[in-house]
Amino acid sequence: MHHAYDVYSAYRFRGPARRLVEPREERPPVSVPPRPAPPGGVVGILAFAGITAALMQTLVVPLLGELATLLDTSASNASWVVTATLLVAAVATPVSGRLGDMYGKRRMLLVSVAPLVIGSVVCALSSSVVTMIVGRGLQGLGMGVVPLGLSLLRDVLPPERLGTSIALISASMGVGGALGLPFSAAVAENTSWRALFWVAAGLSALVGALIWVFVPAGDTAGHRARFDGVGALGLGGGLVCLLLAVSKGSDWGWGSATTLGLFAGAAVLLLAWGRWELRFAEPLVDLRLAARPQVLFTNMASVLVGFSMYAQALVVPQLLQLPEETGYGLGQSMMAMGLWMAPGGLMMMVLSPFGAKLSAARGPKVTLAVGSVVISCGYAVSLPLLGSTWGLLLVTMVVSSGVGLAYGAMPTLIMGAVPRSMTASANSFNTLMRSVGTSVAAAVVGVVLAQMTTEFGGFPLPSENGFRVAMMIGAGVALVAAAVATLIPVRAADAPTEPAEPTEETPLAAEGAKP
Repeated sequence: MHHAYDVYSAYRFRGPARRLVEPREERPPVSVPPRPAPPGGVVGILAFAGITAALMQTLVVPLLGELATLLDTSASNASWVVTATLLVAAVATPVSGRLGDMYGKRRMLLVSVAPLVIGSVVCALSSSVVTMIVGRGLQGLGMGVVPLGLSLLRDVLPPERLGTSIALISASMGVGGALGLPFSAAVAENTSWRALFWVAAGLSALVGALIWVFVPAGDTAGHRARFDGVGALGLGGGLVCLLLAVSKGSDWGWGSATTLGLFAGAAVLLLAWGRWELRFAEPLVDLRLAARPQVLFTNMASVLVGFSMYAQALVVPQLLQLPEETGYGLGQSMMAMGLWMAPGGLMMMVLSPFGAKLSAARGPKVTLAVGSVVISCGYAVSLPLLGSTWGLLLVTMVVSSGVGLAYGAMPTLIMGAVPRSMTASANSFNTLMRSVGTSVAAAVVGVVLAQMTTEFGGFPLPSENGFRVAMMIGAGVALVAAAVATLIPVRAADAPTEPAEPTEETPLAAEGAKP
């Protein structure tokens, strides 16, 4: 941005004769809005966008038990209200990231906000499960705002502010998730459920207006590559098959023909997609870039951290809400459960500056490893404290602190290993890896709790030992994530606040890729 104003000043004071001979090519390809916000304002707006996106994911949780009645449908059909957002977001996130690299990240941020608004309005006006699923799918289209916002920071912020800002925006997802439960429960208990979606529409529209007025465009892509439509379809089809099998396998049966067929279809489609991406000159996801050790190990750790983060997010709410008569449930309402869990998400925001300082001093791989170890410690704390609300509060705060450290380090590691022209697509793919981890966690924890049950009032409920086993699995996976983080090969010069900038003189499909 400073460069844009310097060029403007030079043209202004050189005089008419001098201005005539200045070549037009010297004008930088930077689009600056009329009233750009200061760097702190830009970070605040993008963090607000992340909080709003995270809010969409927890918005319907208080309604899950009532959706079937509200929409006059079966419980299995109502579950698609959650599944639709997951599937659409998984497909849309890498696509929006690639388009952001091609046509500008601010432009794609605005494009991504539009379906958040429209989807929220559709949900607010829904009277059937079909329209509700459509609206939730549209909301899923907007989930790419966080990786796009992270990537835009690299273009518009000075290097010394980049690390702290990345950590802050990464933490915004936790804040949105933490505030979403009590907020949604309070609105659902005191007003019409439709008010939830009207509020979501208003917040999304506000995000779009703030981005339009105050957020600068940053660097726009100088090379308009061909969009890899075949790659987008292949990746989308493979992800839908994989995530559908993982998320619905417990309902359909893990050995059912449908589930096994989806797993087989995912394997075939993703293998074919990988072959296409390696042969296409301008791929949706540059797999050769993704195979660089720094990117590869960071994405592997991201899957594991996503798993370990989500395991406690599945266990703790159930423990808080199960009846006290079980001997281990705590009998809390939905509203109270959300309030007990909210401080955990806020810890992510509180610790984000510390994570940035640790990354600057020791490197982001150290921050990622430390965060993973902290997550594991949070699970270890949980084992003697499952029967106490204050104990579970401590567990969520420790685990969320570790998640905040780890999530803040991941984008820095990714951006330190990829060219500027691939920043958004690489961050979006990393976000997708975290989503895969959470989906696998939901499946694994679901199987554990379904197999380890106890009878209560004639109904099977997850047993206390089942919850303990789920927590121990989360702890073990977090330790594996820490081990993987130590394998990330980061040069000392790459570590601090500004990721190293690999050369961009070679084509995106360099290193031997041929169409």
